[in-house]
Parts: sequence; C-alpha cells; structure tokens
Amino acid sequence: MTIRDVKIEFQQKLATLYGAKEIQSIFSLVAEDLGFTPTSLVIHNEDELTETQQIHFFDCLKRLVSGEPVQYVRGKADFYDMQFCVNSSVLIPRPETEELVDRIINEQGNCNGNIIDLGTGSGCIAISLAKHIRSAKVSAVDISSAAINVAKQNAEKNNVHINFLLGDMQDSQCVTDEEYDIIVSNPPYVCNYEKQEMRPNVLQFEPHLALFVDTDENPLQFYIAIAKFAQLHLTEKGVIYCEINETLGNETAQMFQSYGFSNTQIIKDLFGKDRFVKATRS
Repeated sequence: MTIRDVKIEFQQKLATLYGAKEIQSIFSLVAEDLGFTPTSLVIHNEDELTETQQIHFFDCLKRLVSGEPVQYVRGKADFYDMQFCVNSSVLIPRPETEELVDRIINEQGNCNGNIIDLGTGSGCIAISLAKHIRSAKVSAVDISSAAINVAKQNAEKNNVHINFLLGDMQDSQCVTDEEYDIIVSNPPYVCNYEKQEMRPNVLQFEPHLALFVDTDENPLQFYIAIAKFAQLHLTEKGVIYCEINETLGNETAQMFQSYGFSNTQIIKDLFGKDRFVKATRS
C-alpha cells in the first residue's frame, strides 16, 4: 500500500466529518509523526509503506473516524510556536487563546512580579507567559489533578518553571496567600443551550468540566470567582485578562466594574467577535 492509497482512505473515511482541506491537514499531521514532511509526502507519493507505517496510519484513522480530534489521537498540539501534550483531561489549545497570550506578552513583557493562571488545563497560557516574560514568577491553578499532571509535563517539555497549585478557583481563599500583578484565565464559559451549536467531536471528547458552566442561570459564575479572587489577591494597579463568551461581553465587563475594577475593556478577536475582557484594579 502506498502513501497515495492511504491518503485516499483518509479522504473517503473522513469525508462526512471534515472538508477536503481539513482532511489533508489531518493526514499531514498524522504522517508527520512518521517523519514525513509535506514535501516528502509528494515526492514519495507512490512509495510502498512498511507494515509498521500502515498500522500507524490505520490505527489513527480508526480513532479519527470515531470523531476523536487529531490532537488527542497524536497526543500533542501546537500553541504559540511550542508543542504541548494533550489528552482527554485537558482542552485542546485554540487560536483565540494564542491571541490572549500574545496581547499579555506585548503589553506586560517587562513584568517582574507575579502572574497567576486560573484554570490552567494543559498549562498553555502559563507556560507561554513564563517562556516569554522571563522576569515574572508564574503560578497556575486547576481543580483537576489529571490536568495538573499534564501541565507539569508540558512545563518540563518546554523548559520553564511554573508553581502549580491544585485547587478550586471558585474558592478565593483556598488556593494561595500570594498577591499577583496579573491574573489571567480562560475559564469554562459555554452555556448548556449552546451545545447544539458545537461540533460533536468537542462534545464527545473534550472535558466538560473545562467547557461548561454549571447552570445557564449563572453563566458568569467563573468570572465572578475571578473577580472575588482578584479583590483578595490582585495588587494595586494589577490587571485581569480573561477569555470570554462572545455573547456575554457587556455583561462580563459590567460585572467586573461592579466589583470595583476600572478601565474595563472588551477586546475583539481577529474575527471581530467580543473575545476578551481586560480590567484594572484602581
């Protein structure tokens, strides 16, 4: 069986789940784990694959056909020019979160104080900030011990030191007594009524603990927790950065204002959607 034959199998078996370009990208990622580059896939298109190579492709294809995201199939994902281990205990890092990280690095690159990431998951935010703001001390909190284990692995993989804390971000007093100059979070913000708009592979494979609020009646529950945490732990003139539900930008900003945070801004992502809130402690 040749590379061309396997590529056709991918295209046929995944056609009901993905578009043609996305299938090509997925195939290239799976092939990359065998050492193939996009160029070598073209050059060796008619070459016979070894039995080991065929097993790899078809084991991955079987999982992909079930709807499992390619990042979980490979056990890794790219984020901010780094590679992170991922599994079903953590969310797959997304481009919008890269925008958040990039904004913080550009605005706070000279920070020499304390930064904390609430609800760290894979650790992609905390690790990226530690990698690029080397003068800062970075901590990260998560309620899931499985997620903390993945994040620790990623910190070691990317050669940064993070102070990892196991705890519930909704309990503002149980995690730490430290003060922080920057609080950042990409908390759960998807309401249950939004499930019908989500792709099945997200619903079936990514951790609901990291995606969904407990009830639709209290969609800002984690942002309220961040505000309460900040009241206790954010330094004077410290800054909060959060990724938000695009449908709740005004409500999220107003909530932070009600807790005494000034200069609250709603920031749009590259697609023009309300995606982030920034608030300052006056």
